[in-house]
Amino acid sequence: MKIFAILLLCAGAASATEIKLPDETAAYKQSTLPGYQLVLANCLLCHSAQYAQMQPPASPRSYWEATVKKMKKPFGAQFSDDDIPAMVDYLAKVYGAEKPKP
Repeated sequence: MKIFAILLLCAGAASATEIKLPDETAAYKQSTLPGYQLVLANCLLCHSAQYAQMQPPASPRSYWEATVKKMKKPFGAQFSDDDIPAMVDYLAKVYGAEKPKP
């Protein structure tokens, strides 16, 4: 009975706590590449666009491919294997070594 009372108190304390996270400020760079829509639909479910923005800008296509595949397995992202090439293409061309030089 004592354990039940402690659990009840803990549950009450937990439900009274409210955490307000700041609004998201990072956004994926818009693009007409098909991978842009796939990245919006799949990557934002787990992390912000800041993840892509913070990767080394000289990252080659192979780096982005390995990263996208890592998100699928072992991390368990739920997107089709067929979507991987388009997502990698977008990331490599917008955030990686294949982006146009200024």
